[in-house]
Amino acid sequence: MTINCKGELIDFSTPKVMGVLNITPDSFYDGGRYTNDKELLNQTEKMLTEGATFIDVGAYSSKPGATHISEDEELKRIIPAITAILKEFPKTIISIDTFRSNIAKETIANGAALINDISGGTLDEKMFETIAMLKVPYILMHIKGTPQNMQKNPTYENITTELISFFADQIFKLHQLQIKDMVIDVGFGFGKTIEHNYELLKNLKLFKNLDVPILAGVSRKSMLYKPLGLSPKEALNATTSANTIALLNGANILRVHDVKEAVEAINIVNLLN
Repeated sequence: MTINCKGELIDFSTPKVMGVLNITPDSFYDGGRYTNDKELLNQTEKMLTEGATFIDVGAYSSKPGATHISEDEELKRIIPAITAILKEFPKTIISIDTFRSNIAKETIANGAALINDISGGTLDEKMFETIAMLKVPYILMHIKGTPQNMQKNPTYENITTELISFFADQIFKLHQLQIKDMVIDVGFGFGKTIEHNYELLKNLKLFKNLDVPILAGVSRKSMLYKPLGLSPKEALNATTSANTIALLNGANILRVHDVKEAVEAINIVNLLN
């Protein structure tokens, strides 16, 4: 399994790491931490050195109940960040965390390589046709609702079968548009209870039947720190535990705040093969 990022084939015969770079003031773990070029570039360099294949840049906070911002504000935050990163580290494969097709268009034009959509095409009806036009890899995540309301009593009959059905439908639509390079993300914490999240983690291997790479994004999330009575800052050990389970159940990409530890988890799991 591979995806083509600006002519470079990324091979998932061994799992890869995506480092999170939030340039939002209010993200749940690292909000407001990377507000100038120096901090931004230091963190990018750290993640690349530690083994990140992708740097996922997000300018719209999607934590539960997050403040909605305009497209102009999102662009104002994200374009200078892409420019700064590519000037300093030209070979960086930048993923853009956005659900808006206009942001996708502008960021790819400015050198980003792939789009990571938390809504899997459900919050902007033009997203799929935009991806088809841009011819870039697309990560489609599942969310129930919007970041503003997703955690208000999310309910499912059977979350695993409902999500497999959702992805099968979306993948079919993408294939109709000749989009081949795609990755799925079950969306841990996006319109799911703690119980839902663990059911998905346990059943992740069932999503392999969709025959596309799987991204797991559990890093420092409340599904880990709440049951343990911790804060996001204290949830690194729990993150590594959950990442290891995800890898054993077929995850191809780990989306994380802590790259070094994720790379180590991959190296240990690879020793089992």
